[in-house]
This record gives sequence, C-alpha cells and structure tokens, in this order.
Amino acid sequence: MSRLFLLAAPLVAGALGLAGLPVAALAQDAAAPAAEAAAAAAPTLSAGDTAWVITATALVLFMTIPGLALFYGGMVRKMNVLATVMQSFAICCLASIIWVVAGYSIAFTEGTPFFGSLDKMLLAGVTKDSLSGVIPETVFITFQMTFAIITPALIAGAFADRMKFSSMLVFMGFWSLLIYAPVTHWVWGPGGYLLGDGVLDYAGGTVVHINAGVAGLVAAMVIGKRKGYPNENFAPHNLVLSLVGASMLWVGWFGFNAGSALAADGRAGMAMLVTQIAAATGGMSWLIVEWVAKGKPSILGIISGAVAGLVAITPASGFVGPVGALVIGLVSGIICYWGATGLKRALGYDDSLDAFGVHGLGGIVGAVLTGVFAQEAIGGTAGLLEGNAGQVVTQIYGIVATIVYSAIGSFILLKVIDVVMGLRVDEDVERDGLDLALHGETIH
Repeated sequence: MSRLFLLAAPLVAGALGLAGLPVAALAQDAAAPAAEAAAAAAPTLSAGDTAWVITATALVLFMTIPGLALFYGGMVRKMNVLATVMQSFAICCLASIIWVVAGYSIAFTEGTPFFGSLDKMLLAGVTKDSLSGVIPETVFITFQMTFAIITPALIAGAFADRMKFSSMLVFMGFWSLLIYAPVTHWVWGPGGYLLGDGVLDYAGGTVVHINAGVAGLVAAMVIGKRKGYPNENFAPHNLVLSLVGASMLWVGWFGFNAGSALAADGRAGMAMLVTQIAAATGGMSWLIVEWVAKGKPSILGIISGAVAGLVAITPASGFVGPVGALVIGLVSGIICYWGATGLKRALGYDDSLDAFGVHGLGGIVGAVLTGVFAQEAIGGTAGLLEGNAGQVVTQIYGIVATIVYSAIGSFILLKVIDVVMGLRVDEDVERDGLDLALHGETIH
C-alpha cells in the first residue's frame, strides 16, 4: 500500500498543479490557523500599559528624590540636614548602578528559589525590543530600579546624625546586592520560594518595608544611640520640609502601588483607591491617638501616620477593597504610633527617624492584614474573611523569613564594615554636625 502511495503522490501533485492548486499553497493554508494562534498567544506591546508604567516609574523615583530626602531632611537638626539629604541622593545614584550591574539579574532571572542567575549582568541581552509581558523590558527594569533605590534609602533614617558617609555607601551597596535583590527574587522573581509558597506582596510590604525597617533597627542597635539621646533636644529643624516631603511621598505612592499592576486596568484603579483611603485613615488615626495621649495633634504625627498608612497598604493594595483599606489604615496608625513612641522607649534603641517604627511595623501590619482582607475577585486569592484562614499563616511565614534574613545579613555586613573601616563618626563631628565635617557645606 505504501508503494502505491509513493507512486501516486507525483500524479496527485501534478493533477493539483494543473488545477491551479499548488501543493505549497495548500500546506500554507493548513498551517495558517496554527501560525495565527501562536501569534495571538505571543505577548505584544501595549502602548497604554507602557505609558502608565513609565509614568509610575517617574512617580516612584519622585518618592526618593526629592520626597524622602525632604521628609528625612526636615526631621533632623539643622547641622545635619545636608548630610541627610545627601544620603538619599547618593543612594539613588549607587543603587541605580548596582541594579544594572547585577541586582536586576539576581532578582528577576531564573535560578534557584532563593537566588536568580547572573545571566543578565550589565543587562546582557536586553534590547529596545525586549518585552516583559506587554511592556518593554527596559521600562520594567527602570520601574523596579526605583524600588531598589528607595528601599536602602529608607534604612538611612534609622541611623541619622551619626554614621560615616563612606561606611554608609559601602553598607548600602552590599546590602542592595546581597539582601534586597535576593528577597526581591523570593517574592517577585521567577521561581521565587515565597512566591511559590503563596505569600502575597503586591508592591513591597516584605521586599521594601519590612526588609528596610528591620535593617534599620539592626543598624541603630549596632551603631548605638546618638550622643545625648534621649535627654538632649533632637527636635526637627524644619517640619515644613518634612510635610512637603511626606506630601511628595503620598503622591508618588500611587506609582508605587497602582504601578505594580504593570497595566492600566481595573486592578490598578483599585490599588490607587485603597492607597488614598489607607493614607488618609493612617494620618487621622495617628493624629487622634497622639491628641488623646499628649493633648495636642502635631504636624509630625499626622504626616508620620499618613506614611504608616501608605506603608501598610503597600502589600495589600492589589488584593483588598475599600473596607479593608480603612481597617489597614486605622490599625497601622495606632500600631506605628506605639512603635515610634512606647516600643522605642521600652527597648531603649535609637531609631532616629522611626524607620523601623513606621516602615518595619507598618509593613508587618499590612502583610498580616493582607491575609485577612484579600478578596478573590480583586487579586485572585481569598483571605480570612472569605474563608481562607491559611493565608494569614502564609503571610506570617513570609514576614518571619524576611525578618530573619534581613536581620542576620544586615548584622554581618555592619560588623564587617565596622571592623574594616568603622561605622560611626568621631564624637566631635557628631557634636558639631555632619554637614561641615563630612561635606564641607552648611546651611546659613
């Protein structure tokens, strides 16, 4: 039978050719549906999503420079304001370079569940036509770079007024590479182990805030208290700067949370809405608690509460609705007020600008409550209120893993740097101010 087919095949082909139906054309027609299906499945660039993520990238960068720089700069004494804003700006430059050299590759390439590969060191293989989903990979790289910038910059608030600039740069460089990038891979990278275990972190509760807050607490303890703390006056020198900085953080946070959708869609819109709700509720809850406790509502209190609400809603922003945001903002304002006042006094550490009190504790509150209020209709995962009590346990597991890794890693880095080059400025430099001694400049 097979021989008959082989003999007949040329005849059939000839007959089709005479009929004006080339065999090749028929083969192409048969393959066309498969080719169309493959093309439909392949990601194509979305101009709208790309435009939104580019905008969100600018908003997140705006959070660090000038937002965080002004927020922190206004809260220190006048003789240290330039040193403080310099830290934010210098970290922006340093973290950007490290992200390009190896950070992005460690965080977002396939490797082990704990660490990506080095395949994209120096962004090898990235071109203008490379895609990450439906946006250019270049845009995704830059968007994630802004997260890698603000996270170490947050740490600096914990040791304000007393760390060497040179030692700070070395610590932040190694911390970005060895702590931040791997934790990012755990939570958001391909095959990351916390992602695989079902930990929910939409925009950085564990990756950014708990990670930075814990590192800040460890740094404050290793370096030690400021000279004269808590007996001397360490009041902020310019709360107008801090209010302006906090306002910039609030505006930029829409890029932080809504931008993490990586799309201009309904989920991004919900993330934006709950971000506004939590920030406002956090500010009011801190203000009311402080008003009751101290008799007066302060500017420092309301802006700290708003930031606490923003921190807490960050992991939840793509998973919860408005009611969840109200509760998260309310609880975060209360807990972070306690962390920045009662807890700090009780344990005796000097977290200068409450990096742990606001970011560490706020991130923990938000991560836990994400497991409570997550809605399947919004983020695809149900929380405790929808019958999935195990999600709370999963969230706590992710919190503990991040705390342990960040605390141990940060402690080791700080101790090594202290041995090699020292961490703290000389006593006379600390007494007279860092601005002139470290940077040769002052505010007149």
